Amino acid sequence: MPHGLRRLIIAALAIFFAIFFVVPWLVSFATDWLWFRQLGYTTVYTTSLWWHVILFLLGGVVTYAVLSGNIRLALGRTAKTPVLFVHQNAQVAADLSRLVMRLAWIAPLAIAFVMGTFMAADWMTYAQAFHGASVGTTDPIFGRDIGFYLFQLPALSTVLGIAVALVVMSLIAAGGVYVLRGQLSFGAHHGAADRGAEIHLASLAAVLFLLVAAQLWVVTSANLLYSTTGPLVGASYTDVHVSLPGIRLSAIAALIAIGLVIWGAMRGRLLRRLAIAVALYAAVGIVARGILPLAVQRLVVLPNELTKETPYLQNHIAATRAAWGLTNVQTRQLSGEATLTMADIKSNAPTINNVRLWERDLLQQTFKQLQEIRTYYDFVSVNDDRYMIDGDYRQVHLSVRELNAASLPTQSFINNRLTFTHGMGITMAPVNQVTDEGLPVLFIKDLPPVSTVNLKLTRPEIYYGQAAESYVFVNTKQKEFDYPLGDQNIYTSYPGSGGVPVGSFLRRALYSMQFGSLQILFSDDIAGNARIMYHRNIMERASTALPFLTFDAEPYIVITDDGKLDWVLDGYTTSSGYPYAKAVDGIDYMRNSVKVTIDAYTGAVTAYVADSADPVIRTYENIFAGIFKPISAMPADVRRHMRYPGQLFRTQALLQATYHMDDPQAFYHREDEWVIPEVSDRGNDITAYMRHMIMRLPGEQKEEFIYMTPFTPRGKDNLAAWMVARMDGAHYGELRVYRFPKQSLVYGPKQIVNRINQDTDISRQITLWDQRGSEVIHGELLVIPIQESLIYVQPLFLRASGGSIPEMKRVVVASGDRVVMGETLDQALTAMFGSGATAAVTGQQADTAGAGAVPAPNAAAAVPAAGVASLLQQAQSHYDRAIAAQRAGDWATYGKEISALGSVIEQLRAKHP
Repeated sequence: MPHGLRRLIIAALAIFFAIFFVVPWLVSFATDWLWFRQLGYTTVYTTSLWWHVILFLLGGVVTYAVLSGNIRLALGRTAKTPVLFVHQNAQVAADLSRLVMRLAWIAPLAIAFVMGTFMAADWMTYAQAFHGASVGTTDPIFGRDIGFYLFQLPALSTVLGIAVALVVMSLIAAGGVYVLRGQLSFGAHHGAADRGAEIHLASLAAVLFLLVAAQLWVVTSANLLYSTTGPLVGASYTDVHVSLPGIRLSAIAALIAIGLVIWGAMRGRLLRRLAIAVALYAAVGIVARGILPLAVQRLVVLPNELTKETPYLQNHIAATRAAWGLTNVQTRQLSGEATLTMADIKSNAPTINNVRLWERDLLQQTFKQLQEIRTYYDFVSVNDDRYMIDGDYRQVHLSVRELNAASLPTQSFINNRLTFTHGMGITMAPVNQVTDEGLPVLFIKDLPPVSTVNLKLTRPEIYYGQAAESYVFVNTKQKEFDYPLGDQNIYTSYPGSGGVPVGSFLRRALYSMQFGSLQILFSDDIAGNARIMYHRNIMERASTALPFLTFDAEPYIVITDDGKLDWVLDGYTTSSGYPYAKAVDGIDYMRNSVKVTIDAYTGAVTAYVADSADPVIRTYENIFAGIFKPISAMPADVRRHMRYPGQLFRTQALLQATYHMDDPQAFYHREDEWVIPEVSDRGNDITAYMRHMIMRLPGEQKEEFIYMTPFTPRGKDNLAAWMVARMDGAHYGELRVYRFPKQSLVYGPKQIVNRINQDTDISRQITLWDQRGSEVIHGELLVIPIQESLIYVQPLFLRASGGSIPEMKRVVVASGDRVVMGETLDQALTAMFGSGATAAVTGQQADTAGAGAVPAPNAAAAVPAAGVASLLQQAQSHYDRAIAAQRAGDWATYGKEISALGSVIEQLRAKHP
């Protein structure tokens, strides 16, 4: 190829590389830097950048030095020495010296680039190893701090793996060169080699065996703590007594192999001694790490598994509880024989007044129909929270009215990027109130937002939210649409500090290339004090600013005391390296150590450390100095709305269902294992009965906001226990389990659903609605603890045929053997408990065969022979229920109660003729 043409091709390739790789990288680097600087998180960006650069250079230089050095050593000092390949049959010789010399620097350079890129991508592993915090707890086998497994072991394993790979590649490359040069051959006398080649290859082989021995002694033995050989995660009897000695014996065999290799090189018989060394190491490994552990596991351990594995089961249980934050779960025993009266209902008024009748999905549909106002607004999700509403502690639903740019009637650069830039306000509804039409009562509604309670919005604009996927420009010459007012539109200009200044030509050029839009560069509206907002989706924004955290999928909005809107996200620190702990979805350690707030107006991101005892967050604090604030610095008006995160609670509840059994024998037999009840038509949805609610816990004096889930025994439908996560004040984060006695039968959700479906009055009403062409929607069945008992509540919704707005029409209440229905919760409770009436909740005795059976509802209440006072109380109860049924239009129940009242009156007459 002519020299000029070669230079032209090289120049063209250089230009191509610069245009399609270098320039885009520089543009991305510049815009990322501007974004992190505006947000105040340059430490995250620069720390990541420096670790990337250092590891890329370190990995690349070391890799190139090792590979190139060994290849050049094999080639010898004289680069012109011919390298011949001779095909013995055809007696053809080929001069490959030029090809080999080119590969001698091209191949190591390419491998060095790949290795440097690989190490740079894994930079967090090395940063954690360098800055890793201690846990203060040691593993039960080797006595090392748990921090070694969380932080140092992954990096050590990676480094040793890379070192082994480099030595193996060096052996292959150097050996290939020696074979091509005729300095290494495999003849009838078990191979012969040049003296210099033997020493070189022997040195590489010795280093390889040394590295393998180190891997075995440190990494492989430590990995036994994640073994699944036995009936658990972690080192079992076989692992400790057979596999571990086998690993150490293999490491010793590798050291012996080093001696054999060196001896072979000294005696001029390297290949023979190398073959013996490899055979020795392989034989020891097959026997000591393969055959022997398998034989012991099957012949010794399995026939006596519980006896052999008991101490290791204990290690597994303790480690799992510690890794998932279950060590401090408090357990309370309930009597299981309590009865409820109307007095109990009234004394728990805060719980009853906050029963969550509205289902999130149905409420979201209603909000969409009643409160979106315009087609380009959208309610993405509905969340629960608690507020002091006009002096009362109330649970409410909140949903943010966000802008959905995809629904704009006209799609254009001006509309999508300059005019329609933000959503507007929220809708708030109490969880338990219904209008006469069966629709939710709204505390905050309409545009501009109007509040009927003591909560006010002073900054309702939503520039950052769950639906904000694209970039927008604010403070431009084009006015922004704020909200509709009748037939008019109200416009505004953004005076806030959010976004990156973009008024200069250079910055417009940068963002024009970054987002692939020439209109950014040439728009006359983008000038002066204009700002660009991007990464506006709050999940994306938090993950970009804090990429080492994972975030709960349910962010929620908070109204501050001064009327602003702040998003709150729960950040998790996780690991897959906690020894002996059970993994869930590849993770065996999780803490909600960070609470992140994002201002819906400015996009400001603030990260607070909620669990300073977490070693992972302490490690991140060491890596990224100054980006975290203590939780005490969180504003009080935001802090009192902190929620226990749903993903963590769901995982902890799943594990608590099994790992509450801390006795190894009970754990092995699973004799008291629980499950979270599921709804049959939702598949494996364990969230069906998990609820946020305001209630007064048994033994406590004040109502509080909690997250609750029930448990049923595996294979049974009766209730075994319920678990709560507390969220208010100093009790935030406490987990508590309330257990029912095993000898008492407490109806579970599935049994109550069956009773509701079997109730003739409810079935008759549903059939009547169905005949009219309406869709009947069974709301979520709510499990409501009241003192040491339970009631179940299920709202019934009606949706007209072809309609989209569900209306609440009835509320079903179940307690003990009785199921009643009323137009409202109050009516249903009155029908259930009457004035001073009692309802036995958990008086039945459980039996093994019939724990899931449900007695058929009585046609009329049984009237026992009792004293006059008791009969009068029963008469009053039946009368109250009859009146409640009459008001609800439930004439069948009305007739039953009147009949029962007549029976009581006859008994009174018999006692006093």
